[in-house]
Parts: sequence; structure tokens; C-alpha cells
Amino acid sequence: MKFRFIQEHVGRFRIAVMCAVLGVSRSGYYAWRKRSPSRLALANQELLGQIRAAFDESRQTYGYRRVHARLVKKVHCSRNRVARLMHLEGLRSRRRPVFRATTQSRHNRPTAPNILARRFSATSLNQKWVSDITYIPTDEGWLYLAAIVDLCSRTVVGWAMESRLYDWLTIKALKMALGRRNPPPGLVHHSDRGSQYASNDYLSLLDAVKATVSMSRTGDAFDNAPMESFFATLKTELVHHRRYRTRKEAKTDIFEFIEIFYNRQRIHTALGYQTPFEYELSFGFT
Repeated sequence: MKFRFIQEHVGRFRIAVMCAVLGVSRSGYYAWRKRSPSRLALANQELLGQIRAAFDESRQTYGYRRVHARLVKKVHCSRNRVARLMHLEGLRSRRRPVFRATTQSRHNRPTAPNILARRFSATSLNQKWVSDITYIPTDEGWLYLAAIVDLCSRTVVGWAMESRLYDWLTIKALKMALGRRNPPPGLVHHSDRGSQYASNDYLSLLDAVKATVSMSRTGDAFDNAPMESFFATLKTELVHHRRYRTRKEAKTDIFEFIEIFYNRQRIHTALGYQTPFEYELSFGFT
């Protein structure tokens, strides 16, 4: 791989300098150029092409574990081999940033105890939902996004975007989720203690479907860790690599990310390296 690196960068750097930096001899490099590539080298080159394709399809967000999970369905390769080739090619997944809270928990509206209690696993669809709000920067100002995630499949079942942080934002997201899923009585709906989630209209919608309301403790982001994880993914894999001039432009991009990429194409380690769509098929849900 070192010799191949040298050959790919001839003309940009001196061969003698590259050999010295990489700890190989010039004679060894010239001898390598005269040899035909080995079967292993050819196989690695072919595998590397597949690795690059899987990495690019993930929008350059997958680490070697997820890339391997995608490739192993089509070609025999070890996780360590994928990790080594990705390292040599400099293919690294994007890192997650840290965020601040957007909801306002200082209000006089009713709140609920933390029924979910960090039990983030679910054995069936529409058993446990988590919800939260985040913000997206645009040249026109903030765009606020409310989303609801099913803890069983990690599917984003409801979402809404508005230019103002009003009660209507979360209500629109909840109405989408209820319309799509028609959850049975007993659904646990978890959120923080933000005023948008404690409004009479929001709680009335949950009461109408006989859902149990659960809320995080004040100022404890870990009580709603799956939503923090989703928003971190959204921002790391999309928002922080864009500059949105208008809210409309951001809405279009985020819609495509949620409905096409995240729900249908992006594999999740928590789902055994399946997409939410693939995972829900095992429940007979389409």
C-alpha cells in the first residue's frame, strides 16, 4: 500500500522524500513497479472500490463496522480488513458535536413523571415513542424541527418544521405520527418538560389515544438519549455540511434526509445493522 501511495503521488512529491517518510527504499519501490500486482493486491483494490462505494452511499458517515455490515452481505471480508483498508485510504466517519437545549421548562403547565426511566428498548412497534425539538441555522434565521422516534425500530414517525418555537410545532409532529401509526392504547410518549409538550392541546391528543405521558427530569439530557442521538446524527451527517440560505431550502434537505435516507437507507447498530424500514418489515409493518 505504501508503494501504491507513492505511485499515486508521483509529480506532487519527490519519490526520494516519500520513500524516506514512509520508511521504504527507492530500490524497493522501483522493483515493485516492475512486478505484476499480486492476487491479494488485486483483491484489496477491488474490495477498496466496494468500500468507497458503501462509504459514499452513507454520505461518508459510516465507520468500518457499518461499512463491513453492508459489504458482508455481498462479499466475504473480515471487519479488520475493512478497517485496515479504510485507515490506509483515510476514510473516516464524521464526528458528533455537542448541542444545547431548545425547549423552555420554566412554565406553569402540568408535567409528568419519568415513566420511561431510560428503558430505551421496546419489543414492539408503537410501544414507546420519544420526542424533542432542535434548531437548524439558516441565513433567514432559525428553523425549528420537532421529531418523534419509535424506540423499537428507530423510525422517525412524525416531524414538523417551523420558523417559530410555538406549541403548533410539536402538535403538527404528533398529528403526523398518530395519523401514520394509529398506536394502540398504552403507548408511552416521552419528552422533556418543555412548555410545548405540556400544552393542553398536546396532552389532549395523547389522552385521546390513551397514551401514557412520560417526561424527563429537569435538565437531564440522558433521560431522552435516543432523541439526542437522532439530532446528533442529523447535524453531524447533514446540517453541519450545509449552508442554508432560506428556511425552504433547509426544509427540503431535512425532509429528504429523514424520509429517504434515515428511515429507509441508513443502517443502525441497534437494529443489527438494518435500516428502520427493513427492521419494521419483520413486524409485518409496511
